[in-house]
Amino acid sequence: MPGKDSVKVAVRVRPFNKRERDAGSQCVITMSSTTTTIQDPRNQQSPRTFTFDYAYWSHSGFTRSKDGLYVPEEPASRYADQGHVFLDLGQGILDNALQGYNATLLAYGQTGSGKSYSMVGYGPNKGLVPTLCERLFQALRTNQDSRQCQIFFSMLEIYNEQVIDLLSRGSGSRPPGGLKVREEQQRGFYVEGLRRVPCESSAQVAQLMEQGTRTRTTASTHMNASSSRSHMLIVLQLKQIFSKENITKQSNINLVDLAGSERQRSLGSEADRLKEGTAINLSLTTLGNVISSLADVALGKRVVHIPYRYSVLTKLLQSALGGNSRTIMIATLSPADICYEESMSTLRFAERAKRIQNRAVVNEGPTERLVKELKAENAKLLLRLSRLGQEGRQGEDETKELRRLLTHNELQIRAIQTLWEQHLQEALKDLEQQYATITQERRMMDMHPYILNVNEDPQLSGVVKLFIQEGEWDIGLSDTSPKAIAIKGLGIQEKHAVFTNRERRVCLSPEPGSKVTVNGRPVSQRTHLQHLDRLILGSNSTYLFIGFPSDRGGEDWSRYDYDYFQSELAAAEGFHVHSLCEAENSGDNSAMQSQADPSLLAVFYDYIKFMPMVAEANQMSQELHKGVQFKLEIKNLAISDSKGHDLEKEVAIRVTAQENKQVWAWSKAKFINRKFLMEELYQEWVDKGEGGSRSPLPRERDPFWDPLEPIHLGSAHLWLQSLAFLIPLEEQVEVLGSEGTEEAILQTQLVPCNPAGLPLGEEDILIDPTELLGKRLDFTLVVEQCCGLRWLRDARDRGVQIGFRMYESPTTFYTPAVWHDTNPQLDHSMRFTMTTVTQDFLGYLQTNALVLELWGLQAGCAEMSSSLENVKMTSEGSVVIGDTGSLEPAVGQEPQQSLVSDLTSTVRALQLDLDQLRKTNSALRKENSTLRDQLNTPTREGPEANRGRPERRGSVRASCDAEFARALKVFYHSMNSVRGQLQRLRRHKPSEEVDLSGLRLFVEEQGCLLRDFGEQLEQSVTTLKQDVAAIVRRKRERSGIWS
Repeated sequence: MPGKDSVKVAVRVRPFNKRERDAGSQCVITMSSTTTTIQDPRNQQSPRTFTFDYAYWSHSGFTRSKDGLYVPEEPASRYADQGHVFLDLGQGILDNALQGYNATLLAYGQTGSGKSYSMVGYGPNKGLVPTLCERLFQALRTNQDSRQCQIFFSMLEIYNEQVIDLLSRGSGSRPPGGLKVREEQQRGFYVEGLRRVPCESSAQVAQLMEQGTRTRTTASTHMNASSSRSHMLIVLQLKQIFSKENITKQSNINLVDLAGSERQRSLGSEADRLKEGTAINLSLTTLGNVISSLADVALGKRVVHIPYRYSVLTKLLQSALGGNSRTIMIATLSPADICYEESMSTLRFAERAKRIQNRAVVNEGPTERLVKELKAENAKLLLRLSRLGQEGRQGEDETKELRRLLTHNELQIRAIQTLWEQHLQEALKDLEQQYATITQERRMMDMHPYILNVNEDPQLSGVVKLFIQEGEWDIGLSDTSPKAIAIKGLGIQEKHAVFTNRERRVCLSPEPGSKVTVNGRPVSQRTHLQHLDRLILGSNSTYLFIGFPSDRGGEDWSRYDYDYFQSELAAAEGFHVHSLCEAENSGDNSAMQSQADPSLLAVFYDYIKFMPMVAEANQMSQELHKGVQFKLEIKNLAISDSKGHDLEKEVAIRVTAQENKQVWAWSKAKFINRKFLMEELYQEWVDKGEGGSRSPLPRERDPFWDPLEPIHLGSAHLWLQSLAFLIPLEEQVEVLGSEGTEEAILQTQLVPCNPAGLPLGEEDILIDPTELLGKRLDFTLVVEQCCGLRWLRDARDRGVQIGFRMYESPTTFYTPAVWHDTNPQLDHSMRFTMTTVTQDFLGYLQTNALVLELWGLQAGCAEMSSSLENVKMTSEGSVVIGDTGSLEPAVGQEPQQSLVSDLTSTVRALQLDLDQLRKTNSALRKENSTLRDQLNTPTREGPEANRGRPERRGSVRASCDAEFARALKVFYHSMNSVRGQLQRLRRHKPSEEVDLSGLRLFVEEQGCLLRDFGEQLEQSVTTLKQDVAAIVRRKRERSGIWS
């Protein structure tokens, strides 16, 4: 019986990349020996620790040698370089394969976490795959006399549940639905028609990998697929024939680069009605389910079914996961706090994988066994023939049949033995052709300018070179012309543009209607190209222009990566980090001059990451005639919470139906999922062709459509401080959208009132808000009108509602919906009651604002309503806030639990009141001590003169306080009119169609308004100064101690 082998798991953390450094990221990963600890940046008290077979610290402690290798900067450094990782992982894979075991290496992690670096490497820092191939051929060159070795190389990609042979001899022979996965009892699951190329050197393997990478780049362009959404498998089939021992060992080495794991996290974080429809994400989902089931089996749990058959990937990895293979997984991590969720997901995945147990056995090659069986059968046939001859029988028919079988078996034996040589000769011919092609390409690079592809995956960048020779060259989908450069991709026309190369000058002329961008800016006219210009053709086909050899210096071309293209495109559209800071700080120069907020940098990089995806979605919508437009937005860029603190900013996608102006707001996760489905739909459309018959897609399955929901348009802040002084407030507040646009003006009131709802008078205004403590407070919120609704400018069949939450109330209250009016009259009022004002509630009034949320409604959209189940009302019809002690317990809650909760709340309120009383008592003690010192201090008037002074002081102070309160009331009312004038100034804007004379009239009106505003403000401040000066003068006249 074969023994059990657990899957060995290694984790590796990389250095910060440019994005993370610019964002000021903190490292949340620590490693010690075989343990890995991750720290939640939002909760410093709860780190999580995992233990794996290997933990590689590649984040810091390294330097670059003269040869370009990244090595430890000192002998004691814990930095794990590529060689260290290979000795632990690659050498184990190699040893297992040479012993005759199947061996598998899986690379798993977030896109950009270092999977490609660990598996393939860059430059001289070779990864596991090329180093493994070199060491394999080195090992096979030893003991060549005692064994014969055969190696077959295959390379495939799985995208959208389709298998693509990356070594196929031309795309024309590729089946439209990809290669089929079959199953045999002996072989298990295999790919039918997958090309197996015999190899005799590591150089040949490297060339095949380059060929596969080129095919992968082209396929990703043709299928509109990102490499981060596809799985790549390299299969090395090793056969060792030991002639003396008459033994054959055969093993398969599977090297698997899995798709980016962040697709799992983002899609699982939010519900979407079409989430289960995508096939692009099926393989990773099923892989997670398979690993979870196998981990449960290892723990002794009863598992009825392991879903290997649910996806192409898990079918092909069945032997690697719980089967006949020795398997190693390397999980790569980003160290940054902004990637905490993805890194945590990766660690959990690896934690489950390490529990899997395989049953690996040494494999006997089926080919050698067949030869043995054929030889044994021939021996039996010869024996029967000799017996027939000895007996002298005349069974001619039987003799002929035996001789036919004998000849057939000998031919089979010869065919099997010569199969390797034939395949090898064919592979060497292909190798010679590829070498000739590469040589020709290098010669062309030294003679002509060309454009070089730039891909999101650095491994696929620089693979495609399109040369621009002398004359005119059409670039586009068509390849019928002898002077045509054929490219494919979203938004590429049959004839997209024309390159002209004359007199050592290259120009690009876009065709009418085609999308061409040069250095981030759209062009429609003939444009002269300079060396290292950046080109974007169609929606997102990115190329770097390489000029004539004489124009090329020692520039570093690597800086022009995919992110550079997108950042340049965003900057040309006016979106960059500085514009984000300006929008957030609203013109605060000191804040803008300081270093950019790391959270803004993270949002900026997220924005440019989604830019090409949105461009592709818009192009698919256009070609499929969906009439839907996608636009990126920054959510919460200019919106704050009730305390005025900034809300967390994130990228969102605004979706608009161009015909009826319907609008949806999608999160990042929802957009990613929908884009997967759009790509599937688009690929089906491309495969069937424009003339193919297609049944209309039901609206419920259309990824471009969603049921209508209310849209959050923006929010306004109505500050509550006036309620603490029982001062009525009439305010015009501005509703700001996510990106700082003015969506509307709300006319509101906050009116302190008595329990019957009647407004309080001026005599009730308080100087000291603490006088409210322990008392009842009633007030009315009035939302009168909403002016200048931007939401109704594009479509009149729309409406709005206002939503808000007061204090600790869990209920959101909504105003009635109003429709078809740019300046709707709301006239909505609501009374609130705080039965006992606590210090916490008083602090809430003095430091918080009531956030009024503006929601947009559309035709066919359900209106929002308030749930009043848990709302307590007074007998006068007022909503009770902050007093849950007398509320009925919720359904399913025990009365005792409700009582405990009520008592806890009461105790907390009493404790706050006690703390406030202690502070007041301490202040009074200090004041008494000061007064006592003043009384005991002798004056020139003698002791008799000080008698009665405290009583005089108290009377003077009470009188002055009353005078000061009256002055404040006058100032407050005058400032209300000043505030109204300021709101009129804000709303006073010129019409978009205004001519020069109209603009002059607007400037004159604006000048008058500014003059009135200045006069009112100056008069209010002057009156307050005069009143305060008079009060101070009277105080000095009445008492000498005030001087």
